[in-house]
This record gives sequence, structure tokens and C-alpha cells, in this order.
Amino acid sequence: MQIENFSLMYPEGKTPSYMTLGEECCNDLSLEYICDSITESEYEQNVIKRMMTKLEHDPETISYRCDVFEDILRFPSLREKIKELLEQLDYLKDLEKSARDNTAEPIWQLINRLQELDVYVNCITGINECLSENDIRSEGLKKLREYVNSVYTESGFEFLKEDIKGLVNEVGRIRSVSLGINLDSHMRPVEVGIVSLNDEKFYRPGLLNMFLDFTSKKSEIHHGTSFTGMTKIHTVGKAAGDDPLMSTLSRVVSEMLGSTVKQIKNKLSRYVNISGYSLTKLIPDFVFFIRWADFCSKLIDLGIPMAKPVMLDIEKREMHSKGLYNLKLAIQILSGKKVDIIRNDFDFSHENGIYIMTGPNRGGKTTFTQAVGIIFLLAQHGIYVPAEELSLSPCDNIYTHFPADENRTVNLGRLGEESKRLSEIFEAATNKSLLLLNESLATTSFAEGLYIAKDVVRAMRYLGARTIFNTHMHELAMQLDVMNSHPGDMKVASLITGIHEGQRSYKVFLAPPEGVSYARDIAEKYGVTFDQLKSSIDKNEKAEEKTDPEPEEKGRKKK
Repeated sequence: MQIENFSLMYPEGKTPSYMTLGEECCNDLSLEYICDSITESEYEQNVIKRMMTKLEHDPETISYRCDVFEDILRFPSLREKIKELLEQLDYLKDLEKSARDNTAEPIWQLINRLQELDVYVNCITGINECLSENDIRSEGLKKLREYVNSVYTESGFEFLKEDIKGLVNEVGRIRSVSLGINLDSHMRPVEVGIVSLNDEKFYRPGLLNMFLDFTSKKSEIHHGTSFTGMTKIHTVGKAAGDDPLMSTLSRVVSEMLGSTVKQIKNKLSRYVNISGYSLTKLIPDFVFFIRWADFCSKLIDLGIPMAKPVMLDIEKREMHSKGLYNLKLAIQILSGKKVDIIRNDFDFSHENGIYIMTGPNRGGKTTFTQAVGIIFLLAQHGIYVPAEELSLSPCDNIYTHFPADENRTVNLGRLGEESKRLSEIFEAATNKSLLLLNESLATTSFAEGLYIAKDVVRAMRYLGARTIFNTHMHELAMQLDVMNSHPGDMKVASLITGIHEGQRSYKVFLAPPEGVSYARDIAEKYGVTFDQLKSSIDKNEKAEEKTDPEPEEKGRKKK
């Protein structure tokens, strides 16, 4: 196995078959909010978000990821050691950028190569140690362990370690540079040259004594003074990137480290086929799994359930869950807010594959709809999911249809924009997709909305994709027999958010809708029921009474 072809996200030889989530879906599932909650590093947030938008639906690949994640979650010490290695790998990535600079002086290219191999040795050694210390079970981490162990134990690696160690120690002796500067009659610097390379840093108290000591000894990196010739300082008209001091430094380092440079070249020439930069390919995978494992570990420590997803045949188009909840609620708890997490059991099957979801306003319909999308998103990336148990057939993509930003509806109007997006969804979706509609078609009249919604549900049944249609149109869910009489193998069911003892319970269950309340729910949402309006009027009148002067005061003012 070549490390360049290795991935913690894909089994060996498996070709990626992901679909990229649309921008609307990412917004509707609050992907950016979730990723920002996983890590404070902007770089890591971008890495995680970029990987989360690539939705893989191959069950074998997803199971491979699940096992890798479980290993990393089980061993906190493994995570900590990999975090230390990430610092080395990040440094290696910076070195790689420098290595691409063909204009660099030969000596610095040589030093860069030496540093590259030094980090390579440290990373191979570190990965080998941390993977050997733990009882890992996943195919991905076992493959990585086999690779680094084969590198670590082959005879050439021991020679590499010794060679690099000696060379690094030799070059590492350089701790400071002594410069000689010539001045003109006006005390302005006109020439600069390197006097010596030193094995100690300059310190203010002993600077003069140290310099005097340099003149008495000779070596390549020595306590002494060695005049190397002067370079004119051009302060005006200097070409961009033309630094005479650095050019002189490069030349002098090569001259003063003559035998050392030759030794570095000879030893490094043995390892021309080794690329330490290939290890940087592991950075995104490590960042992704480690940060998610840290996050899940915090929730589990608080007693909030997170479950390993079990993959089912994609052709079954099923999902079975216990104790499902919205991950955003758990994030709020981690941030210190007091939040009650309501868990629900929920399934997709051929008997109940398309849900018309109704219930009171602010009863949790949107929160639940979003929760289902997040469950699929996490599960298919191998991450533990916000539930007590979960098994599912992966979806090939997630399509959401939530209320649009008003700025996007200027040209087509709200109904036109919603209809256009619905049309685009049905053009792209397959029977293995997941469709999440949240209050779709609620911006038009009830009669128009219901008319279009019936056709949309009929198309959902014909398509056969797992769907949640969250709506205020209770009448839509009262016509299940009619809708299920149309062609399709996924049956339409009514799902409601409940009321317990007059209070919203945020529990969902299969049941007929609780009456024709579309208009009432819309009125409550926008605060225009009689009781809401009366309350506003009463508050305004009380506020006016407090600000008006007393009757006697009014009389005095008139006089």
C-alpha cells in the first residue's frame, strides 16, 4: 500500500461516489453552526465543513468510517497523541510550500529536505507507537498501522533515523550569525558581510567577551571570526525578492559548512524515493475524526446519548431509531444553556415512508424535521448520531425545502420561488434520496397551497423517496386514502407533534391530524388571533396610562 492512496474515509480500492450537498441544504441543516461548535480553529472548521458537504452513500464505505471513528472515540490517549502528530504534520505542510519555491538558494533547499525527512521520521515513529499501544479494531487504522510498522521495521528506516538525527544535530548547532557592517563617513551602512556562524545565541551581558573569544578558535561552526567578503547594500531601486544579505548568507553558509553540506548531500541522496509530504494527506482525516470524537465524548460524559449507526441495504430505503433528538439542542447545553432534550422514536419503511407532519405552531415540527436530516448527515460520515439507537439505509442525497430568504424572491415572488425550487428537487432526486420540506407552500392562499401540495405529495409517492413534509395544512393529512391510491411503493402517513395536558410535548407519533387548524396556526404564528391582538391593545393602553399626567396636573397646566 502506498500512503498516497491511503484514506481513513475510504477502504482501500474503493472509488468515492459521494454527492455534494446543496447550499440550501447546508443552511437548512445549520451545518456551519454545527461545524463552528466542533472546534474553535477556523482552518479545522473549514476542513470539517468541506468534508461534511460530501455525502457518501455506499454502505461499505460508511461502515468503514464508523469503525475508524469508534476506535478514535474509544481511546482518548490515542487522540491526544495524534493531536501532537498533527502539529508535526502542519509543520510539514508549511515545509512543502517552501519546497515549491524553485528560486530558493541550494543550501536552503537542502536544509528544507533535511527538515522534511526529520519530521517524516518523527511522524512514522509516533504513529507506529500510538497505534501499537491500543487495541484498535477498525480496518482503516489497522491498515495504517501495518503500513507505518512495515516502514518502521524495515532495515532502511533505522539507517534513515540515525543519518537524519546526526545531520539535524550538526546543522542545529548554528544558533546565531555575526555580521560585519562597513559605514561611510556619515555613519551610514554601505556594506555588510558575515563574520561567522556561531554555536551560541548572543546575550547582551557577555556580547563583547563572546566576540573576543571567537577570534581564538577555528571550525566550521566555531568560536571565532572569519571574514567572508562584503556585499554592497542597495537601499534604492532594489529588485523585488533580490536580497543581497540573504544571498550572501546562503553563499557563506555553504562555504563555512563545506564538509557538512557535502555530508548532508551524500546522506540525503540515499533517500531520494522517500516523500515526507505524502503524510500531510492524513491531516484532514485526522482533524475530522479527532474533533468529532472530542465533541461526542463531551456529550456522552454529560449523559446525552450518542449512538453508533448501523448500515442497512441501500435498496431497503429504511430507517429505525430510538431516542432521536436534534444535535443543536445538545450544542446549546454544551454552551451552558438550560435546554430540555425531547427524544423521539422514528422510522422510515415502505408502510410509513412519506410523512405529512402537522401540529401546533412552535410545537417542534421544524426542530424534528431538521433533526432527521442531521441524523443522516452524521451517520453517513461515520459519526455517532444524536439518538439512543439507529439503523438506516443511506440516502444518496438530502434535499431540503425550507422558507426562502425574501431577497431571493424578488423576481419570482414567494410562490414562484418555492415552486421553482420544488421542481429542481424533483429533477435531481431519486427514490434513495431524503426529502425534507418545512412549511412549504405556506406563503400563498390556503386553497392554492393545498392544490399544489396534493400534486407534490402525489409526486413524492411516485418517486418513492423518504420524505417529511412539515405543514400547517391539516387537510392534506386527512386524505391519506386518496393519496395512497396513486401509484407508488412508499405509503403516505400522518405524523403529529403532540399536546399533553394543554402543553406542547414536542413528542411525535403516528395519528390523524388534530382538526382543521391551518388558519389558526398561521394566525398564532404571526400574532393575529383575537387573544393576541387584544393582549397587545391592553398593553398599549396600560403603557399610555403610566405616561399620561394625573388629572389634577393636567388642570394646573391648562391654567
